[in-house]
Amino acid sequence: MVARKTERLMNLVIALLVSRQFLTKDRIRQVVEGYRDQSDEAFDRMFERDKDELREIGIVIETGSHDKLFDDEIGYRISRGDFELGDIDLTPEEAAVVGLAGRVWEHAGLAGESGQALVKLKAAGIEVDDRVLSMVEPRLSANEPSFDAVWDAATRRVPISFSYARPGREPSVRHVQPWGVLSWHGRWYLAGFDVDRDAPRVFRLTRVIGDVTRTGAAGSYEVPADLDLKALAHELFPAPAVEPARLRVRRGRGNSLRRTAHSTVPVDDEWDEVLVAYASPWELASEAASFGPDVVVLEPADVREQTVARLRAAAQEAVR
Repeated sequence: MVARKTERLMNLVIALLVSRQFLTKDRIRQVVEGYRDQSDEAFDRMFERDKDELREIGIVIETGSHDKLFDDEIGYRISRGDFELGDIDLTPEEAAVVGLAGRVWEHAGLAGESGQALVKLKAAGIEVDDRVLSMVEPRLSANEPSFDAVWDAATRRVPISFSYARPGREPSVRHVQPWGVLSWHGRWYLAGFDVDRDAPRVFRLTRVIGDVTRTGAAGSYEVPADLDLKALAHELFPAPAVEPARLRVRRGRGNSLRRTAHSTVPVDDEWDEVLVAYASPWELASEAASFGPDVVVLEPADVREQTVARLRAAAQEAVR
């Protein structure tokens, strides 16, 4: 239903934008998909609502007639000059932020759009400060295989199921009504209603195994009107980290670890020694291994062993 409405609004904008003349309601009804199969009364209500929604988001709809000397039927159009976005004057630093956004989403469904934005900035003659891009490491990536499917399910309210592996446990199939996707300490999570457990839950996307399967139709459940994803995350996530771990982190890398570090001490021109607190050895080992050769776990021994095991597994997978 939401998708059909979005498509109808887009078709209406295109029709009013490309026409050099004012379009009457009858003509609009003929050319815009979604209007033709409506009754006269339903079309009038729908058309008025659509106009109001377009105006609310800043799209100016002009009214007029074909001939000012005669009492023609009122028509509608969108002036291209009012619709087009004016020139954007960005500093090199601001343009670099757009570039950074492109890097953050480089593995997600928005990769094409974010990459094109950076190309257009450069094509328009806006200088992009590449030094800023090289100095700033994105806080987020979206390279989890399940990200796109989960994001789509949350935005369209589609029930899903997936195999989920928690540390130290066998994978289990979870049936979820997605409420939203959120980032927490540099990781992506799905928040939703766990049907099997009859309670809200938060799922880390890196623990989703295999494909995400749709188990119902879009819009088949309601998201709580008072939903606060951050509050839900605070409530459902485990207790704060308290155990200390000592790591060696390459200069300019491992920013998610540096942000939570209790102390950072330079070792030489290339490395820093970082002291971080953790609650789960599995979680810390997973995060440390994600940085590859840029992070070395010094202690405790169990975190170091699990990190090495993950790196070896990744190396073996790469040569297959």
